[in-house]
This record gives sequence, structure tokens and C-alpha cells, in this order.
Amino acid sequence: MGPKAVFTRPSFGWIRAIRNSLGMTASQLGTRIGVSRQGVLNIEDSEARGAIMLKTLQRVAASLDCTLYYAIVPNTSLEQAVQVRARAVATEQIDRADQTMRLEDQALPPEDRQVQIADLADELIRRDTRSLWRRTA
Repeated sequence: MGPKAVFTRPSFGWIRAIRNSLGMTASQLGTRIGVSRQGVLNIEDSEARGAIMLKTLQRVAASLDCTLYYAIVPNTSLEQAVQVRARAVATEQIDRADQTMRLEDQALPPEDRQVQIADLADELIRRDTRSLWRRTA
């Protein structure tokens, strides 16, 4: 299973799906984790709503002889995310300067504007990527 693996959570949650597949009742799972049948149903409901605590999910997974994988997987490479953000910040800065230059009838030609955006984005990345996230671009 690679980082791009996609799992669609059942609408009623993984806990109930696995418990049912094992042929285990809510009472039986409750005995394994030290809660009542209603406690298991509450846990399953909280998972289905996306409100379960990670610690609880780990405990239940272990009791079902499962391994819990917890991950945040970027939709693009982190390098690409930084480049996209740098370009957005650079575009915002160039747009502000370009607006002032237009008032003075000194607007940049579109091709020069794109070169300046690319150059500024590269400079922002070289300087300090942390500064990219302080702005709202």
C-alpha cells in the first residue's frame, strides 16, 4: 500500500464494517475494549460522524486485531505546493505594483509581467518559504 492508496470509509464507519465482517456483536466488541454494548454503538456513531478520538480508534483497532494507519497525504508534491504558493504571493505583489504603474501609464507588457512573477516566485522560495504562508494570497 503506497502513499497514494485511496480508501473510502463506509458511511457507517470502519469499526462497524470490520466488526460485522468478523461476525462480532457490539456486546462482544464491548467486552474486548471494556465498554458496554451501547458504548460500542456510541463509538461507531462517533466514527461515522468523523468525531471519534484517535486514541479510541487506536484502542478499537487493536481489539479487532487491526492496524490503524493515520496519515495526512498531500494532494500534490510538497515542492509543487510551495511553488504554487510562491507564484500566488508573487502574483499578488506584482499586481499591486503593476496597478500603481498603470496609473502612471507605465504598465508592464503581459510577457514581462509573467517573467517578473516567475522570477519573484523563485526569489521568495530561495529567501524563506516560511514567509509564503504569512500572506493571504
